Amino acid sequence: MRPVRIVIFAKVPVAGFAKTRLIPALGPQRAAALARRMLMHTLAQVTAAGIGPVEVCVTPSMRHPAWEEIELPAGVTLSNQGSGDLGARLAAAARRVLGAGEAVVLLGTDCPKLGIDHLRVVARILEAADAVMIPAADGGYVLLGLSRFDPAMFTGITWSTDAVAAQTAHRADALGWTMVLLPTLHDIDEPHDLRWMPMQWLHGDRA
Repeated sequence: MRPVRIVIFAKVPVAGFAKTRLIPALGPQRAAALARRMLMHTLAQVTAAGIGPVEVCVTPSMRHPAWEEIELPAGVTLSNQGSGDLGARLAAAARRVLGAGEAVVLLGTDCPKLGIDHLRVVARILEAADAVMIPAADGGYVLLGLSRFDPAMFTGITWSTDAVAAQTAHRADALGWTMVLLPTLHDIDEPHDLRWMPMQWLHGDRA
C-alpha cells in the first residue's frame, strides 16, 4: 500500500498573526491561544489516526522562536511553506510529497470535527482514487487528499472565497481524475463560526 503523508498547514500561533479574523470577537491573545489549541487538537487526531508520517508546514518560518515552546508529538516534523499565494504553497508541498512516492493529505487546523475516522477513510480512498476532498460549509475545503499531482489543482483558484471547493472539484473533473467528495464539515474562520467550537476551548479548559 502506498504510504500517505499528512501535511498540516499552520501559522505560528502568536498574537496578531494567527486567527486574526477572530480578533474582533476574542482579542489577539485569546485568538492566538485558540489557534494553538486547534493546532494541538489536529496533531492529536492525525497522529492517533496512524495513516502515515505527519508534517507541519508552517509560516512565516520553522525557525520562529514560538515553535521552540510547542511540544510536537514524537515523529512530527516541521517544514516551511515558502513563498507565493496559498495555491503556490499548497502546490509546492503536494509536488514534493507526491514526487517522493507518497500520497498526500493537505489540511489546516481550522476544523474541530475532523477526526481519526475521517482521516482513515481518506487514506483508504486514496488507495484507488486520484483525489478526495472534505468540503467546508463556507465553500472552501477542510482537507484535500491526492495520489497524483497536477498544478491545475492549485492555480487560478479564487482562494478565501466560497468557490474554492467547487473550483477544485471542477479542476479534478477537467483532468479526468476520480475525486471522492466526503460530507461537509464546519471550520472556524470568522466570529460567527465560533458556534461550532467546543465551548470549553473558548474558556481555556482542557478538552
